[in-house]
Amino acid sequence: MKMPIHRWYRYTAGFSASWVKELIREEQKSGRRRIIDPFAGSGTVLLESEFAGVGSYGVEAHPYIYRIAKAKLNWNFAPDKFKEEALALLKEARNKRVVEVQFSKLIMSCYPLETIQKLEALKQTWLSKKQDDEIKDFNWFVITSILRTTSPVGTAQWQYIQPNKTKSKVMDPFIAFEKKVYEMYLDMKRTQNRFKDITNSIILNEDARNIKSIPTGWGDLVITSPPYANNYDYADATRLEMTFWGDISGWSDLQDNVRKNLVRACTQHVSKLGNSIDTILSNPKLAVIQPELLEVFEILKEERLKHGGKKNYHLMIAAYFNDLADVFHSLRRVTSGNCKMCFVVGDSAPYGIYVPVDEWLGKLAISAGFGNYTFEKLRDRNIKWKNRKHTVPLHEGRLWING
Repeated sequence: MKMPIHRWYRYTAGFSASWVKELIREEQKSGRRRIIDPFAGSGTVLLESEFAGVGSYGVEAHPYIYRIAKAKLNWNFAPDKFKEEALALLKEARNKRVVEVQFSKLIMSCYPLETIQKLEALKQTWLSKKQDDEIKDFNWFVITSILRTTSPVGTAQWQYIQPNKTKSKVMDPFIAFEKKVYEMYLDMKRTQNRFKDITNSIILNEDARNIKSIPTGWGDLVITSPPYANNYDYADATRLEMTFWGDISGWSDLQDNVRKNLVRACTQHVSKLGNSIDTILSNPKLAVIQPELLEVFEILKEERLKHGGKKNYHLMIAAYFNDLADVFHSLRRVTSGNCKMCFVVGDSAPYGIYVPVDEWLGKLAISAGFGNYTFEKLRDRNIKWKNRKHTVPLHEGRLWING
C-alpha cells in the first residue's frame, strides 16, 4: 500500500483505494455525488471522496478505528505545524525519565523492557504535553501506528498477537516515530499541492445498524465492505493498541467497550446470546431468508457437537444476518430512491457448512426496500491455505444493489 495518506495505516479489510477512485469517477457521470460508507474502517472511501470533491459520510462503530480514520482525514492540516509539534514531542520523550509504572502482561510479552520504556516515554509526553486537538490526534496516531513495527514478536498489522513468534525487522521506537512523522509530512505536502478543491467528509462514531446523524435520503452512492461472516474478531485485533493506551485492561473490556457496537461476525460476539436467539430467528426483517437460515442454523447447531471447540457458529450466522438486515433498513432511510450500492463481500462455510452470503444479503436488501441486486465475482477463496479447515469452494466479489 503505497498511496499517500492511505498508507499511513493498514487496515485488514476492504478494497483498494484505486478501485474506489475509479468507481467514484464513473458514478459522477451519472450525477452521484453523495457517498456513504457504513463500515468506514480507516477511511479509504472518505479520502477518495475528498480527493474527488464529492460529499461523503462514513460510519465506524469501532472506537479505536474511528480515531484512526479521524486522524487520517485531517491530512489537510498545515504540514509544517504538524512536523514541528511532532518532533518537539519526540525531543521531550527522548529526554524523559520514565516514571516506574506497572505494565500489563500483554505489553510485557510483546516488547523488551528498553522498548517499553521508550514507548512509555512517548505516551507520557503525549499525555502531559499541552497541544491543540488536531496535533494531539496526529501524535496519538503516530505513536499508535508504530506499536507493531517496534515489537519483536508476532504482531503483524491486523494479526492476532503471537508472542511465541518473532520478526526479523524491528524498529527502535524513537526512530520509528521520526520516520513516520516525515512520511506523513511529505504525504500531506504532496497531497495538498495536488488537491486544491476538496469537499470535507464527515466520520461518525455510530452503529451502522442504526445510523442517526445522516440526513434522510441524503446518499446516492454507497461503497462499503461489511465484516465477513468468517469468525474474525475485529475487537481482539486491536487489543495490543487499546491495552497500551489504557482503553481496556482485560478481555471483558473488549466485550463491553468494543464488541457490543460491532456487527456480530465472530463467535465471541454471541457468547452470551442465550434465549434471545429465538427473537432473532423470528425477526420479520429476516422473513425473506428465514427457511434457508433456519436450515443452516440447525445443521450448524448439530455439527458443533462433533468438534472439540464447539464454536457457536449457528448463533453467529443468525446474529450476523439479523445485524445486516438492520444495516439495510438503516441505509434505506439515509439513501435516495435512485441510490446505487456496492458491498464487497465474501461467502462463508463454518465447519464446512456453506452459507450463501451474497445471495442472502441481496434478498435482505430488496426486503428492506431496495430494487434489485447482482453479484460480480472477483476471485476464489479458500484455495491457498495449507491449514484450511475445509475444502468448500468460496468466493469474494461485489454485491451491486440498485434503487
